[in-house]
Amino acid sequence: MTGAEDLFDHAAAGIIEQNAPLAERMRPRTLDEFIGQEHLLGPDKMLRKLIENDRLTSLLFWGPPGSGKTTLARVIANATSAHFIFFSAILSGIKEIREIVKEAQDELVYRGRRTILFVDEIHRFNKSQQDAFLPYVEKGTFTIIGATTENPSFEVIAPLLSRCKVLILNPLDEEQLVLILRSALTDRERGLGELELQITDEALAAIAEYAGGDARIALNTLETCSRINRGREIDLATVQEGIQQKPLLYDKGGEEHYNVISAFIKSMRGSDPDGALYWLARMIEAGEDPLFILRRMVILASEDIGNADPRALQIAVSALQAFQLVGMPEGRIILAQAVTYLATAPKSNASYMGINAALAEVRKSGALPVPLHIRNAPTRLMKEAGYGKGYRYAHDYEGGYAPQEYLPERLAGQKYYSPRGHGYEKTIKERMEWLRKKQSETSMMDAPDDKKID
Repeated sequence: MTGAEDLFDHAAAGIIEQNAPLAERMRPRTLDEFIGQEHLLGPDKMLRKLIENDRLTSLLFWGPPGSGKTTLARVIANATSAHFIFFSAILSGIKEIREIVKEAQDELVYRGRRTILFVDEIHRFNKSQQDAFLPYVEKGTFTIIGATTENPSFEVIAPLLSRCKVLILNPLDEEQLVLILRSALTDRERGLGELELQITDEALAAIAEYAGGDARIALNTLETCSRINRGREIDLATVQEGIQQKPLLYDKGGEEHYNVISAFIKSMRGSDPDGALYWLARMIEAGEDPLFILRRMVILASEDIGNADPRALQIAVSALQAFQLVGMPEGRIILAQAVTYLATAPKSNASYMGINAALAEVRKSGALPVPLHIRNAPTRLMKEAGYGKGYRYAHDYEGGYAPQEYLPERLAGQKYYSPRGHGYEKTIKERMEWLRKKQSETSMMDAPDDKKID
């Protein structure tokens, strides 16, 4: 490359950097400039030691957008003596992986330098692409650092996950975001310092709250406010104009989707209608499919309420049907009524636990024979073989109850359903206690004839 070409490329890079968004320009370059993640980067913390000692192992950075994953990689690139390669899972594939392997091998053989490979959005690689990294991580051809917004347990293959230390990055708190915003306002080299803007504390707090822990959103919002501002001071009105509508962190196919629906279900199970309504509103506002929400409510009505309030299942199913008739936006009212009913209903998981216990028994003991006395006997041969012999028709007996065993002989006396002592299940429990007392007082297969109704 000629000197003129080099000078041109340098100038072009400078122009591109000047026109980059504020969030890109303000990326920290050193550990001292980095704000947040003190649990990893504070004095004597593990990641700080690994960076300062240039002894990095394979890592996975897991955190929400704007928490500093890529920025940390750039800080590491500036601090390490190793050869550092940035690699985007969005833009690259198997062909590029082979090229990187060759580059890393050459660095090790000819220059004696190890390679650190940073893979941004690693969860976007499929299984075979992730598999391609394994032998080279295993042999030490390169050290891998992956960044992901998704739960690595679900999105990263187990062999690669087992070779990496997962480090969780937290959303930045509002105080940290305010520090980042103030730094951008005063930085004359990369920030907005040359504009000599002032900003009210109220406006700063509004941007920090709006950002929801995401430094990128905070800085880009500040940049928008600086462009629409008519004077030297950014006030709350300017911020409100710049924000317009807050986008909610909610990926219908990702981690936050499961976090929010989990919070919704747990709020109803925990009999907290306020919490349940809040998480319902979060899902509605983020565009979640209401039918998905309603299906989960139908499940909860049986799993967590059951016979403590048998009407709960009717309410949930009715809400599902009513919503299909009405749709949104009025459907939110139907959802709210059903949610508050389910949240305040008495709770019992006895039916849920009962079927689980019965299934466990079947898997353990297999297909045990049906007792002869409760087998069907539609033919003479079957009757002669003893099918149905001794069966007691419940309606022929006092109280509509005839004590007899319905379980296979090996399981006689087993109990799977244990109703709780509250809600309607209190009535069920009392009924079952009466039935069991009656059963213990009467011979299982030889009830006296005087108990029969003439």
